[in-house]
Amino acid sequence: MQPLNFPEYEFRFKGNENDAYIFDIVRKKFVMLTPEEWVRQHVVNYLIYQKKYPLSLINVEKQLVVKNLRKRYDIVGYSSNGKINVVVECKAPSVKITQETFDQIARYNMVLQANFLMVTNGLQHFFCKMDYKNKKYIFKEKLPNYYKI
Repeated sequence: MQPLNFPEYEFRFKGNENDAYIFDIVRKKFVMLTPEEWVRQHVVNYLIYQKKYPLSLINVEKQLVVKNLRKRYDIVGYSSNGKINVVVECKAPSVKITQETFDQIARYNMVLQANFLMVTNGLQHFFCKMDYKNKKYIFKEKLPNYYKI
């Protein structure tokens, strides 16, 4: 897999010539290694090791309902009181981050009501703080550490 714009992390792999799997420490199982999953696993490690989120407060690929449609978010990081701090949308490195990507995560966040949003394709990362009072998001240079939220 191609190098991403994250620190280097240790991953566990298994598979053969045709199928490769990566161990997801949140779901506690091997999952198919796709380009998007490669990004997702880097973000999980980024949240744990750089942003100091406890593993127990991270959720990966869970279903939610948005306007009667079933959707799946990529990653959610919770606070200790159960409120969602961050929602992350991951794309494969070959996928360009567009307004459509922000619209997608904004629709998810109508249900989730997170404090922060992160959109990444592993090469580019965008961070936003939600301003619910003025119904907009404010772009930030980085995501705050868990303990600062």
